[in-house]
Amino acid sequence: MKNELHLKFRCPRELEGHLPLPVPATQGVPDWLKTMPATAFSSINIREEETVKRCPPFIDAMTHGFLIPLVCDLRVASGEITWDNEIPPGGALDFPRSPIGFHDEGQVTGTPLFEADRFVIKFHNLWTIEAPEGYGVFFTHPVNRFDLPFTTLSGLVDCDRYHDTWVHFPAHWHNRGFEGVIPKGTPIAQCIPVKRENWIAQISSFTEEETQRVSALQKKIGREPGLYRRNFRT
Repeated sequence: MKNELHLKFRCPRELEGHLPLPVPATQGVPDWLKTMPATAFSSINIREEETVKRCPPFIDAMTHGFLIPLVCDLRVASGEITWDNEIPPGGALDFPRSPIGFHDEGQVTGTPLFEADRFVIKFHNLWTIEAPEGYGVFFTHPVNRFDLPFTTLSGLVDCDRYHDTWVHFPAHWHNRGFEGVIPKGTPIAQCIPVKRENWIAQISSFTEEETQRVSALQKKIGREPGLYRRNFRT
């Protein structure tokens, strides 16, 4: 039996029952992935080929860790973002009641994100996040969610030490043409626990034995579709 580790999510008492809960990423698979075909015809190879739905690394990345959901609907129209947020005001603690804030464009000066007179949005997260001793949390855009009109910036936080306040999520709104509603519960960030360890790269060319192993595995992969999924996936 695997040793269970806990990532602890806490919210102010006033918000209990008002916020959508963080969920295991396995429960946040988008509808387009559920409904897409497992195979599709390749006009290059002139045969049916497996789609990314049958690609374990693609799926495993999307279903690893936890997802933080958007706290309420966001309506986007004519370049404006509006919302109706029903969470109660703060009591013992002060916290933002708006689902988003903004970073001045000056904070990304010199980066590819900089655009004059254009803010970087910031999703407000009202869950504190505590990791076990020795672990940080890698926060990033929900993996492979190219359908979302924003891209959450990535960051690594030592949440075993820094866990008594919020971690908010800056994001670049890349789809200027988007108009519509981003519904409450849409994932805005993926949380992936990362153990702090020291790594050193060891670089070399193949030995004769390694060359034989690589050649044998390549041939086996060509003969047996789904080999990785059956024999190597944990």
